[in-house]
Amino acid sequence: MSKRGGFPGMGGFGGMNINQLMKEAKKMQADMEKSQEELQVKEFESTAGGGAITVKVAGTKQIKEIKISKDVVDPDDVEMLQDLIMTCVNDAIKKVDAAQAAQFGKYNIPGLM
Repeated sequence: MSKRGGFPGMGGFGGMNINQLMKEAKKMQADMEKSQEELQVKEFESTAGGGAITVKVAGTKQIKEIKISKDVVDPDDVEMLQDLIMTCVNDAIKKVDAAQAAQFGKYNIPGLM
């Protein structure tokens, strides 16, 4: 072992000893867990059809609410209603994904996301 607290020939991990490295890793883990908790309680909303359909999705990607305007309910055109709902749900989930990428992208850990 070198006198600086690192491994011989490794330069103490660029001047940082293993204890400091472990402290930084624990801090990063705690920050990531906090970020994850914050995202889970957030709600993301999307609309389709000019506001005819509204969907709220939790940060856990669980659908919390779907609102459908009576104006868009046409028994002769169920396919349009299905398309609007699908579009709205997919957009809300994309918003969750984007928030996760923004939140965890700052950690810059390969293979995390």
